[in-house]
Amino acid sequence: MQIEWLDSAIHDLQRLRDFILPYNVDAARRAVRTIQIAVSPLALNPRIGKPVEELPDYHDIFIPFGSSGYVLRYRIQGDTAYIVAVKHSREAGFAGQKPTAGLINEPGEAAYG
Repeated sequence: MQIEWLDSAIHDLQRLRDFILPYNVDAARRAVRTIQIAVSPLALNPRIGKPVEELPDYHDIFIPFGSSGYVLRYRIQGDTAYIVAVKHSREAGFAGQKPTAGLINEPGEAAYG
């Protein structure tokens, strides 16, 4: 299984790092690294994440970090796991975001609602 980060997920990763960076450079680096490491098992076991009920082929992985963590959403399509988005677990959600552009059979609704 190949793993591909969509631009939306890369932007999320940078945004999350930039949020922490002014407060703690080391924590910002560790957060990014923790998220990157959590993605690695998808290559061998792409269905490790919790299925998203309303979105077939989408899965969420909770990544513990500090007193909370991150939620990583990905979509399995063929032999590729597309990393769609990464959010802090305390963020308000993903309403209005449709970061699946370019994927075949993308759902009509937003990827995060």
